[in-house]
Formats: sequence, structure tokens, C-alpha cells
Amino acid sequence: MRPFIIIKRENEDLEKPVSRLVNTNMSKKFLSLLAFCFLYTLTFQAQDLPLGGGSKYTIGKIEVTGTVSYNEQTVIAYTGLKPGDEIFIPGDKISKVLKKLWDLGLFSDINFYVTNIEGNVADLELEIQEVPELAEVRIQGIKKKSTQEELIKENSLTPGSKVTENLTTTTKNYIENKYKKDGYFNTKVVINTTQIVDTTGTNKVNMVVNVDRGEKVKVGNIEFIGNEELTDSKLKGAMSNTKEKNFFRVWKRSKFNSDDFEADKVGIVNKYKEKGFRDARIVSDSLIIEDPKTVALQIQVEEGNKHYIGNIDFIGNVVYSDDLLTRALGISKGDVYNGVLLEKRISDESKPDSQDIANLYKNNGYLFAQINTVETKVYNDTIDFEIRIVEGKEAYFNKISVVGNTKTKDHVIYRELRTKPGQKYSQENVVRTIREIGQLGFFDAENVQPNFQNVDPNSGTLDMEYAVVEAGASQIELQGGYGGGGFIGTLGLSFNNFSLAGIFDKEAYRPIPMGDGQKLSLRAQASIYYQTYSLSFVEPWLGGKKPQSLSTSFSYTRQFLFDPRTRRADRSRSFDILGVNVGLAKRLQWPDDYFTLSQSLGFQRYDLNNYNTGLFTFGDGFSNNLTYTIGLSRNSKGLNPIFPTVGSEFNFIAKFTPPYSLWNGIDYNDLENQRAFQLEDENGNLLNSDGLRLRPGDEAVGDQGKIDQEKFKWLEFYKIKFDAAWYTTLFNIGPKGPLVLKTGMEYGFLGAYNNERGIPPFERFYLGGDGLGAFSLDGRESIALRGYPNQSLVPLDRTSFSQATNEDGAVIYNKYSLELRYPITLKPAASIYGLMFIEGGASYDNFRDFNPFQLNRSAGAGLRVFMPQFGLLGIDFGYGFDPIPGGTSPNGWETHFIIGQQF
Repeated sequence: MRPFIIIKRENEDLEKPVSRLVNTNMSKKFLSLLAFCFLYTLTFQAQDLPLGGGSKYTIGKIEVTGTVSYNEQTVIAYTGLKPGDEIFIPGDKISKVLKKLWDLGLFSDINFYVTNIEGNVADLELEIQEVPELAEVRIQGIKKKSTQEELIKENSLTPGSKVTENLTTTTKNYIENKYKKDGYFNTKVVINTTQIVDTTGTNKVNMVVNVDRGEKVKVGNIEFIGNEELTDSKLKGAMSNTKEKNFFRVWKRSKFNSDDFEADKVGIVNKYKEKGFRDARIVSDSLIIEDPKTVALQIQVEEGNKHYIGNIDFIGNVVYSDDLLTRALGISKGDVYNGVLLEKRISDESKPDSQDIANLYKNNGYLFAQINTVETKVYNDTIDFEIRIVEGKEAYFNKISVVGNTKTKDHVIYRELRTKPGQKYSQENVVRTIREIGQLGFFDAENVQPNFQNVDPNSGTLDMEYAVVEAGASQIELQGGYGGGGFIGTLGLSFNNFSLAGIFDKEAYRPIPMGDGQKLSLRAQASIYYQTYSLSFVEPWLGGKKPQSLSTSFSYTRQFLFDPRTRRADRSRSFDILGVNVGLAKRLQWPDDYFTLSQSLGFQRYDLNNYNTGLFTFGDGFSNNLTYTIGLSRNSKGLNPIFPTVGSEFNFIAKFTPPYSLWNGIDYNDLENQRAFQLEDENGNLLNSDGLRLRPGDEAVGDQGKIDQEKFKWLEFYKIKFDAAWYTTLFNIGPKGPLVLKTGMEYGFLGAYNNERGIPPFERFYLGGDGLGAFSLDGRESIALRGYPNQSLVPLDRTSFSQATNEDGAVIYNKYSLELRYPITLKPAASIYGLMFIEGGASYDNFRDFNPFQLNRSAGAGLRVFMPQFGLLGIDFGYGFDPIPGGTSPNGWETHFIIGQQF
């Protein structure tokens, strides 16, 4: 409310017309209105001037009323008025006092009253209504507490704030506009304040902000006007975020967002530039509200003419020749003009590791190189260009530092850095450093920041600081699932940033020694018929100077014979497995340093105690397994190991045992004819095929258990596996992140050196299900294929053409998969992404039956949640389109719940 002046009558004499004050007869109301108008025509002269025929008076008394928080004398002193001053009423001086007080923003109403006049002496009353202070604020209609707090902070609705009319208006407009930008066009905000009544006389109010967002407005129709060269569908396809309503739309919603629409208009123009229309522009765009829930968009474009590339000249280049830069540019004379491609080939800001001309310079030390593309001539439909280059000085790293590591020791990070003091600047090395730090798993991969400091183009030096945010490196593994006929539970502790050197340091136990980048894992797994215990340790930098890792592991398993019909385990019949493994892995420099060569030696001892099954014909016996494994892998996937968006990984692994049959002199095809391996009774008498003592004319029969015991006393086999995965960012969906396609394939083969000895009953492949660890550690591998029960996709028994038992496994398998992933959140506390998949695979017992295109197919969707303390958790719903081997109808839906495992 604007301030004004009132001549206040307090005695009988003043009830008469006061023509002597204003030189005209006027009512009190008219005088107040006149003073109000004068405030808008203030003058800024040094002396007091009358307004509207005002008269000069001497100030008698000045009284301040209505104030609560402010001292009366303080207010009077601030006005600059004092008894004895001469002023005009109405006059310029009072108007300036009113404005000065009003500009403080502390008062909601200000009034000057003339309370008494004697001669030329006037007493004044300054009535002030203070702006109330905010006591509490409550936001209704918004469920999320964090969003409420954000709105309070953004609008400065803190206790003690002055609740002015401007504050309530701007708060209302801000919230409504905020949600309208997100597509809530019907957002209504109502703000109510209530006075707090107490005995202290304070002027405080409580505020309630009622927010009714309504429903998001959807885009019903997108209409283009003026487009002849590009169809509506192509232009709509260029709009990444704004889409029309469609029942079948899954990934892209049709809800309108003004910011997204502005970005999509840039996408439309870029689509024209990609097709050669250099001068294309959007003339106008209109948003038409069709109904409270739907809007239509009308976009008018001006296409212009199609252009072509003319001459391209490089100016200022010394380091690289014109020919080399032309090859790097990849654009030639006569090509259709593509402004987007041209810009990316010069400098693609969206990809720090892109193969563009700017990075060609930056990867060779020329951080300060400046590259500008200039159109030098436009004639008819052709454009000539000059690419002007100022190469500048070569840049060198001066100081390299890391900040933010509170648990991880400096040397663990510094040994991963690709940038060193005194080294020539390389953009590629900076990007690789960020990737290597993120791949450690000790830090939030999304928040590894390279900070350029003290960049000096004159001296050609810069400092580089890598800022990291520690993430939980230790994990509790809780893995559960049904497999092999029963529930399997796992409890494990994995310390991924362990410090072996700190085990004798009492002060390092917080709660355990940490910070040296080593990995210590303790794991126990059990079911009603199976128990296993394992301990492993990995040192990733053996010796501390080179990236070569040492890994050791020890495991012990006891398994009891399980009857699937009664679902009980016979504890008098057991199978014990003892395993030890030692491995070395080294990062290679050729073909590039993404390759790793690994080698390991392993030994397993299998002891059977009355453990007769279809797989093991020797129920009381043992087998030894001495293996050498060599692997070649390449991992170039993106910065975040949990949610990679680019790159690839592949692994080629070969596992061998010594070929004992080459030198042991045993004819495995003739064992049944040797006395030591023939069937006999408890007294040592040979038996015939009917189990009776040999009679004249009978032939002795080989004891299959003894024969197999001899064959598998020392296992002899070779095993080859290959798997690969590619990660491709398709496009970005909103602010949360990209839609990523993971493409994968796997192959495995188990073979024998000596066919007479045959393939052992160990080390086999078991396809189907969630891929959780099988119920023994006899080298078998569980291969996930969602949409089917665990270990159900095994070859048919060739003699009966019935489904083989889970004990049989397979010696060959292949698998293919496509998986679409979209991040819900990638925060340090929890990384969450959804996925949709299609995959197929099959297993075989020989190459004769192998058919890579005859697959068990499935499709479905799932969710993954990674928490540093617990590892990866997930659930998948998969539909198997094909029958299980031996079945006749599609398998249908399967639910797979996993904890502590990745696909």
C-alpha cells in the first residue's frame, strides 16, 4: 500500500474548512488522494518545495505510532525531520521522507498525519505498519521432503524473513513457473498467512503454501509448416525429448517440458544442417492449449537452399600437414554441406576423447591451439572454407595432485595416473586417467573431476588436480537364489581396498586396515546339501612399480548326495573338494594398453565317499586336477564400471591340464581286459556280465567304476572360452542419463586330448537361469540365460532322448544377448538402472549337434541396484519362448532374484 498524508483533526476548530492550509476548500479524503498522487511526481531538488499549493509550517512535535520493533527516536532520526524545521505541507521534503522509509522494505503501510496546528506550527504523527516476520512455513501438495526443502531454499522462506506482498507474489509465480516448465501447465499456488497472537507483541506470521500441480500436459500433435525437403516424421525424429502422445511409446514420454522443447528446436535446425540446408531456421513456434491435459505444437520453418562443400584451406598449421588434417577432417570438396558434422570434426565438445582435429593437437601437447572455421566465399550453392589454426606453445604438466581421498592412500591413486609432472600435455592421457581412477572402484566414478589450474599460455605450463569422492569399497555379500534343486545362500565379506601392511598397526583398524588397494574376500556358501568356504587375496601392483597383479585363493567344499524326490541330503555319502589357485596378470603395451595377459596354476583334489551317481561311476575314489590357465582380455568400457556407456570388453581364456596319456603308457581302450580293472566279488573272484562267478566259456567284464577311477585319477582336458560385450550410447533421455545398448556373446568348449580317455565329468557347462553359483566347485560353470529354470538347458540323453540330469552338464555352449539399460540414478549411495533384454543360447554334448542358430530364446525386463556396502542386487522377469529340452510347450515366465552378481 502506497504512503499518503492525512490532515488529522483533533479539536473543534479544526473541524472547520482549512483553507489556510491548502488555499482551497477540500475534504480530508481529497487531501490524502492529492498527497498520494504527489509521491509519483517527486522532485530531487536540494530545498523543500511546495506541492499543489502547499503551505509552509514549522514542525512542533513528531510522534511515531504503530511500530513494534523499532525505537521511536531511531525512526525520527532516520527521517531527518526534527522540531523547529520548516516544511511545506504538502511538500517535496515529506514526499522524500515517505519514499526513503518505503524503500527500506520494512513496512507494509506508512502514513503521515497532521495532528494539530497552532498558527504556523504543525504537530506530526508518523504511523508505521511493520512488515511481519516469517515464523514457520509449510508446503502442502508436494510429497517429497527434499523438494519441499528445495522450494523453501530457492524462495528464501527462512524464519525471520520479512513477509512482504512482493515475497508472496514472487514465491507464487516462481513455483507456478517452475512446474509449468516441467509440463504442469495447470499448476495453481495459493499462499495463506496467519498472524501469531502472543503476549510479547511480536509481529510474526505462519505461512502455508498450497501447491496443486495438476496433471502433466501431454503433446497431442506436432505440426510443421514450411517444410518441403524434410518430412514431418524426420523432423519429429530430430526432437529427442518432445514427442507426440502414443500408446506404444515406452522410453520417450509425451509430456511437455519447455526447456526440452527449446533444445529440440536446436535439434530441428541441426537436422537441416546435416542435410545441407545451411540457412534453415525456425521462423516461429506456437503452443496451442487444446484442453487442460493436451497441447499442440505448431512449428514454422524456413528451409533455405541446399549447399555443398567447396574448397577447404588450412591456414596457420605447421605441426601437421594439410594432407593429414584433411584426412582427419574426413570432409571433401563436393560433399553435401553438413554443419553439425563439420563442427564435430573440428572440435566435438560432447566427447572429450573424440577423434577430431582439436584433440589431434591436444593429444600432442598443443592445449592452447585455437581452431576456427570461417566461410570465405558463398557462390550459388557452394561454400568455401578456411580452417584457421593458431597452434600456440606446447603445454607441459607442472604439478599433478589428487584431493578428496580420505581412506585411499596417495600411492594407490598416483600409480594409476597417466599424467606426470614435466610430461607433455595429452588430452587422451587425462581421459584415461579419469577412467583408471573410476575403474578402481574406490571412488564415485561419476564425480572424478580434472581441475585445470594455473594455466599459463605464455610459459606453456599448467597444474592438474584430480578431485575424487570416496565411495564404500568394502561390501557385505548376501547372495540368494534357487539352483540345482534347492536354496543357495551366500554370506561374504569383501574388502576391496584392503591393506595387508596395516595388519600389525593397531591404529589402522577402523575397523580394518584399509587404503592400499588390495582385495581380501571371505566367503561362505551353503544349502541343505552343500557347504563351501573360500578365502582369496589380490595384490594389483605386485612390487608397487608395474601394473601386474598377484592373486591367491583357497577353497574347501563338502557336498552330500541329494535325492530330488525326497528333497533330502544323505550325509553318509559325501563329495569333498579342496582347491588352491595362484595367478599373475600383467597389463600389456601392445597392441594397446587396454590388454591384460593373465596366467594361473590351480590344483583341486576331489574325494568321493560312497558318492555313486550317474555322473560318477566310482563312488569311493578320488581325482586330481592340475591346471594351467592363460587368458587374454581387453577392457575399454567407460568410466563407470557399474553403468558403462561406451567401450567394450572381451575375454579369451584357455585352460589346460598336462597330457598325461602321452607318457604314462596306459591303453585306456583296453582297461576292461586287464585283471585289475575287471568286475569281481568281495572275495576277489571275477564275475560275468550277469554278476555271477565266471564259468567255462564266460568272459570277464570290466568294472566301470575302476576303469573310470583310472581314467580320472588325474584329469586330462582342455577348455576354451570366449566372451565379448559392447556398450553403445543410443541417445540421451532427459537429464538422468543415456539409453545404453549392451551387446554380448559367449562361447565355451570342453575337449579331450585322448578320445579313449574321454571328457571328464568335471569342468562342464550348465546353462539356464540366473547364473548363481552351482552347488559344487568341481569346475562347473553356471551360465545365466533368463526365462528358464537354473541349469535346465542341458543336452538330451542320446539313448533315451529324454532330458539329461543336471549332473551331466554340457561340453559346448553358445549365448547371445541384447540389453537396453537406462539409469534411474547414479549417485554414490546407490546406482540404480532399469533394463530390457532379449537373449538366446543352447548347450550341446558334441560338435555334431552344434547349431549356433538353434537357440532357446527369451525376453524380459529387470532392475539393478548397486550399493557399495552390498554390491549388486537385481530382479529379472524373463519369458522363455522355447520348451526346455525334452518338453513340448514354451517355458513361459520365470522370476530371477539375484544378490551379489552381475550380468
